[in-house]
Amino acid sequence: MADPQTPEIGAAVTTGLARAHDGTLYVGYATGTDAAGVWRITPNGEVSRFTDEDLPARSFINGLALDERHGVLYAADSDPGKVWRISLDDGSATAWATGPDLERVGFFGANGIKVREGSVWVSNFDRGTLLRIPIEADGSAGPVETRATGLDGIDDFAFAGKGETVLAALNSTSEVAVVRRDGSHTVLLTAADGLSNPTSVAVNRQKVYVPSPAYNTQHDPNLLLARLTKHRPKP
Repeated sequence: MADPQTPEIGAAVTTGLARAHDGTLYVGYATGTDAAGVWRITPNGEVSRFTDEDLPARSFINGLALDERHGVLYAADSDPGKVWRISLDDGSATAWATGPDLERVGFFGANGIKVREGSVWVSNFDRGTLLRIPIEADGSAGPVETRATGLDGIDDFAFAGKGETVLAALNSTSEVAVVRRDGSHTVLLTAADGLSNPTSVAVNRQKVYVPSPAYNTQHDPNLLLARLTKHRPKP
């Protein structure tokens, strides 16, 4: 687009993507202008801005997570750092979760986001943390809980299986780490495997997909395919 004013990066970018059960796509678009927000693409190809003026033009909508059961879309806003709750009925947006745990330190705050068993999970890029926010009975946000630290440059993430084990894309260090329920983590994939500033992780049964845009090198952006295996301790 002409004359983007996107916070921190200056260029217009599409960011998070969420797919509804009927095939409707919701896409984050950061521009720093009135075009910014969440856009909707219907299965027949109609494209329209979904969010209204409740979402400020200077927001940097990043990760998106659908909760169709309750008719809402959660959006991680990386600048200044908060979570928006967006109605699927009319696109109205409410600042759902705020506070220092979600805020940026220098570049990006709240980044990746997922809904999991009555909670919203959010990564904070600058602080290297993985957070859990309970969804209260009235739909409001409960206290923010830090579930893991030391995840430098964490971008988006995905749950591996039915529990709370997470696979996280560490953008700054070009790694993918497994984050366990107790908050500990282990690096599984690195630049030696082909990663270059990975932005997200997708898990489909035993397959793991990791896109790398190669921001730093501008060379060999790629999609890495890996396979999950169960670790069996030695006798």
